[in-house]
Amino acid sequence: MSFFGKIFKGKSNLEVSGREKSEAERGKYMPDVNTPADERFTKNFIYNGGKFLYCLSLDEIQESFDHILLENDWYESEVYCTNEQLQDSFKGYNLEYGKKAESAFFLTTCESLVADNGSILVCSKQLKDTKLNNLPKNVVVYATTSQIVNNIGEGLRAIKKRNAGSIPTNITTIKCFESDTEEKDFMSYGSSTKNLYLLLLEDL
Repeated sequence: MSFFGKIFKGKSNLEVSGREKSEAERGKYMPDVNTPADERFTKNFIYNGGKFLYCLSLDEIQESFDHILLENDWYESEVYCTNEQLQDSFKGYNLEYGKKAESAFFLTTCESLVADNGSILVCSKQLKDTKLNNLPKNVVVYATTSQIVNNIGEGLRAIKKRNAGSIPTNITTIKCFESDTEEKDFMSYGSSTKNLYLLLLEDL
């Protein structure tokens, strides 16, 4: 059973708030490097201020997406999305898909979920040539538990393998998920803070 299966004990559609930092404090509470990757990603992602909805099926992904739209009043909104398959998967919500940075939110997949720092690894496949600070402030990412990697290097190797040895452009990580994060390190400076939801599908 995966780490997610253990902590949720068969329950799904549970949103984990970035405010719940008491279980993911830095220093002595930081996940040990020998901790399983899924557990490290969860703790670091929450510390960064991210919110995820853990789902056991595609039906639950749809239900969770519906809850996000309802919570933020995003029905019938314009959505920035470059992935036609993703647009088709979420076509029943009266959303207008386009490529405007001023859209209500950015709907995307990702390359990897990085356990060591709880970040989302993306590239030109998701972003095209758009920089992070030009994307909408609100982001909804669809990913699977099999995309969790230990570190950025492992994520880059996975990208290279998927692209037959070539490396796409515009590779970056999204790791600052709320503006009122109490602590910042030097890796956070220059990052574009996003209100980020992760729709995480269990596929292991």
